[in-house]
Amino acid sequence: METITWGDFAKVELRVGKVVSARPFSEARKPAYVLQVDFGPELGIRKSSAQITHRYTLEDLVGKLVVAVVNFPKKQIGPIQSECLITGFHNQEGHVVLCVPDREVPLGTKLL
Repeated sequence: METITWGDFAKVELRVGKVVSARPFSEARKPAYVLQVDFGPELGIRKSSAQITHRYTLEDLVGKLVVAVVNFPKKQIGPIQSECLITGFHNQEGHVVLCVPDREVPLGTKLL
């Protein structure tokens, strides 16, 4: 494992957001959803593609708090432009399980 400095870590803007809408990403090569995530008044709503269809339904996602990297450059993924990276972990089957706070926190709060 490579070590990093505190300065390296401080550059990554990991923020809490709330999924406000989710739809199937039918144009994606692998099953995915397009998520609209609200990061509060400072950052607003950002779009992301997430390959989480094995563990989550559209109904599971709306209203869910998520942790995302918000300071990557925008990335073109097929016909959509992803504006943040939703974080998660691979489970035993290789499916993504979202990284989520276990209590309510203000939208846009930075991970410490």
